[in-house]
Amino acid sequence: MTSIDAVHVSEPGLVVVEVVAGNETTALAAVAELGERWATSGPSVPWRVPGEPGVRVRTYANVRAPAPYGGAPTVG
Repeated sequence: MTSIDAVHVSEPGLVVVEVVAGNETTALAAVAELGERWATSGPSVPWRVPGEPGVRVRTYANVRAPAPYGGAPTVG
């Protein structure tokens, strides 16, 4: 996974959220829930870290902006 760039958190309200869950379904569901509340990038491609438990998914969010159209962004 790429590193978090300063632009991702360059102003108040911008956050990077990395979800760690036991399986992809749970991780993607958690990011979808965030997308129901705020404008997000949608989930990254799930990945695992060798030697560490769980699967990881990252999303970028603007917690000042409501979710567009009242729904979660598409996966991609």
